[in-house]
Amino acid sequence: MKKAIFILLGVLTLGNASVATDLPAFFSLADAFLKKNVENGKVHYKEINANFSEVESLYKVIEKMDLSSASDASKKAFYINAYNIIVIYQVSKYYPLKSPLDRSGFFDKVKHTIGGETMTLNALEIKKLVLTYKDPRIHFVLACAAKSCPPLASFAYQPDQLDKQLDTRTKLSVNNKEWLRLSAGNKQVSLSKIFDWYKKDFTMNGENTVLEFINKYRASPIPGSYTVSYYEYDWGLNEG
Repeated sequence: MKKAIFILLGVLTLGNASVATDLPAFFSLADAFLKKNVENGKVHYKEINANFSEVESLYKVIEKMDLSSASDASKKAFYINAYNIIVIYQVSKYYPLKSPLDRSGFFDKVKHTIGGETMTLNALEIKKLVLTYKDPRIHFVLACAAKSCPPLASFAYQPDQLDKQLDTRTKLSVNNKEWLRLSAGNKQVSLSKIFDWYKKDFTMNGENTVLEFINKYRASPIPGSYTVSYYEYDWGLNEG
């Protein structure tokens, strides 16, 4: 891993794009960056801002990445990691912020170059990930820089481990008592608004309700008779 990181950092300094577009090197560098700067789902934005060139270098690699010969798994992992790095890059660039929503168009207007294509974060999430792979688990691995978002992982997603990683992060969220709020006595469950905003995604693979999707990953299934509501989303910055 260290070798790949040193090679990539050297290439960025020299401006040689041939190795800077190497996916394995990007995954290694992204993994090291996230391990250093993410802890218990919280991001050290202040420290990243103070050493901004580090995340800026990753951002530039994302711009130049050549995906022409990449496998589907590699593309999927790249786009997930790219989304998370770009969110951190954007927050850190304008830090201090109280919320990503403090920056107008953070998700739906500001465009980025990702693998040679220009798009917003919303387009990356929906067009490149959800609609392409029809995998609702993606909603549990993307960083939205908010306290109510599923906790950000302190590692990069890898093509050869991706399915297992997606399963694990989905299970962590839907079995978290604070994130999915169950009241057995009242036969009620209060869900994140993510399940409301993206209801079509969670029922795109044959499930009739979001509860059916959730129960695939729950240790203790929620009865279909429970009343479903959605708690208020906290857009406060997920800073640690």
